[in-house]
Amino acid sequence: MQSPSGPAHRGCVPWQALLLAVSILAFWNLPATVQFTIESVPNNVTEGKDVLLLVHNLTGNILGYMWFKGNGARPHKQIKFYDVDTKAFSTGPLATGRETMYPNGSLLFQNVTTEYAGNYTLLVLKRSLIYEVGTGQVHVYNPGSNTSIGISVIHKDPSYRA
Repeated sequence: MQSPSGPAHRGCVPWQALLLAVSILAFWNLPATVQFTIESVPNNVTEGKDVLLLVHNLTGNILGYMWFKGNGARPHKQIKFYDVDTKAFSTGPLATGRETMYPNGSLLFQNVTTEYAGNYTLLVLKRSLIYEVGTGQVHVYNPGSNTSIGISVIHKDPSYRA
């Protein structure tokens, strides 16, 4: 029998290997310290507007970034991924098409709805296979809602003058 002229399998492309590594790491406890911070710009966004989860103070040799909806890094909650070496972006199961990820790790949501409100987790994988995890929060305000606060006066002091 003749041996094939090429290898039997191609192996993983770099971002698939990284995704596999992160999937395995996701089931371990997340580290307690965070080297970077995530800022929501603006802090409170109006429904229909854009909001940026801006990442500050990323350092070290970084392999890639992954954003997830909610707390923690679970593959079924992945939104976006960026492979630093190939400069390739990919989408996860929770991507809606209104997200833009930047090479610095920041994530832009366009035309947000109230469903976008909540926590988002950024996992940063270093070349040493050490990872850092941080959480950012999006607050969405709906100007069309009829939310109001009512105050009832139970007792009025007749001597009080405003």
